[in-house]
Amino acid sequence: MPVDGTVLPGAPAVDAFDPALPWRRARSVALRPEPFGALVYHFGNRKLSFLKSKLLVQVVESLADHPDATATLAACGVAEAQRPAYVRALADLARSQMIERRPEETPA
Repeated sequence: MPVDGTVLPGAPAVDAFDPALPWRRARSVALRPEPFGALVYHFGNRKLSFLKSKLLVQVVESLADHPDATATLAACGVAEAQRPAYVRALADLARSQMIERRPEETPA
């Protein structure tokens, strides 16, 4: 799994992570809680990642419940000083296709 943002052949291109947009855990991803946080497995590309913080697990699991990632961080109680690190972690998860952009809702 490249961590420098390169895309593997045959992998869909991922837009840059923007915390102001709506996100969700990818549909083909499973989280398995562990004492250190969670194991994250993508059934499509067979990537395995480790979330080493229970708060990060809560953030990932809550992404779909909030209008954007910034709102999710606030709702989960991530301290302002820690938010840049959480945004970087979410960006890494987006690059590895563990989280995906959620379709924006159309106003009724």
